[in-house]
Amino acid sequence: MTLDKGLQNGLAFFYLLVALLNFGFAAYSMVGAKRRIAGFLWAGVGVLFLLHTVGYFSHQGWMLSAALREFIDGLTGPVTYTMVSIVAFALLLYFRKFFVQPDVAWTILQLSLLAGGWAMTDPNFREIVAKEDNVPISMLIYSVAFFTWLALYRAVQNDERLARGEPVLEKVDDEKVLVWPDLVYTELICMILATFVLIIWAVLLKAPLEQPATSAKAPNPSKAPWYFLGLQEMLVYYDPWMAGVVLPTMIIIGLIAIPYIDFNRGGNGYYSFVERKFAVSIFLFGFVVLWVTLIVLGTFLRGPNWNFFAFFEYWDPHKVLPLNNVNLSQLVWLNVFHIPLDDFKVRFGDFLGPILRELPGIIVVGLYMLALPPLLARTFMKSYFLRMGFVRFITLVTLIQFMAALPIKMVLRWVINLKYIVAIPEIFFNI
Repeated sequence: MTLDKGLQNGLAFFYLLVALLNFGFAAYSMVGAKRRIAGFLWAGVGVLFLLHTVGYFSHQGWMLSAALREFIDGLTGPVTYTMVSIVAFALLLYFRKFFVQPDVAWTILQLSLLAGGWAMTDPNFREIVAKEDNVPISMLIYSVAFFTWLALYRAVQNDERLARGEPVLEKVDDEKVLVWPDLVYTELICMILATFVLIIWAVLLKAPLEQPATSAKAPNPSKAPWYFLGLQEMLVYYDPWMAGVVLPTMIIIGLIAIPYIDFNRGGNGYYSFVERKFAVSIFLFGFVVLWVTLIVLGTFLRGPNWNFFAFFEYWDPHKVLPLNNVNLSQLVWLNVFHIPLDDFKVRFGDFLGPILRELPGIIVVGLYMLALPPLLARTFMKSYFLRMGFVRFITLVTLIQFMAALPIKMVLRWVINLKYIVAIPEIFFNI
């Protein structure tokens, strides 16, 4: 397989741009920040990207080997993707002082750009990532990563200043300016730049318009808009009433309730992680891990028939995955006690039979929702309970339980093929 010359020219311009960025960062390190060793290092990285530029301009046809692509695909799966996301998030917060260093963040960026350029040589990867309506998702990944890094960078700086007894950066830079002309001029410049970028975008990328919608021919896969892909992914693990009504409602209620249940007065008006560890960690986990990563999963890794496809895997519409999803009642009564599930209706009737059949799941859900809050109030979150009071504490823990229910259900589905914890289709009640 050979690379198209147009693609190689595009990759050459991409690597040239990255090389110029590295040369600029090297100049800043040597002149602005007086760090000559780091400057020479980044200049060397710029030379590496410049070699890629020359190689693709001369149409050398460099591309990822088939063995490496198959190896990466073999390591890729929904369990791996989610677990790596959670572990990476935990490592980011725990080693935040290391990751927020500009050199470390710049290194991660350069590695991602280098890997992304090489990955674009694969036609399957390129077809999905370069799709017109998927380009904004790639921008979303880098923008979320940048602003998350920036917030943690400021938080680490402020925490270190507070530890030394110095005022936070927001107090040092607390210079007030007038709305006119300072703010208006800034907004005008931003508006002009945004308009210019959108015009160039509209010229270079065609609008991904398809044929008029018809029930006779539905696209495969049928995907929601990008901002609803998280909800569509949740439909894999929950019934529509749960994924489309209950969980989004709890998200809205949680956002409304945050100002009323927050008792911590530290970190108000400035970035800080030490003073707001719990709040920052929970918010970032809910937004980055449980929302943004699901958007990325639904955009790039969910293909025809909503099957999971690896990064370099062809989106085969005929791919069939034999899954034997089971309910908790089947695992308990049929697999452990060897009692057929139909016997419950025969012995106890149409009303009591389904309830007794799903009694294991009802007990599990009851313990999770009712027994866990008082247990947390007496152990790990005792200080929160004493400071918040009963109502605010129960509200907080309930919101956290609903948020944690999604990754728990995802892991159970992947590990033991568990479909529902409580399954009562007689009344359309499935959890």
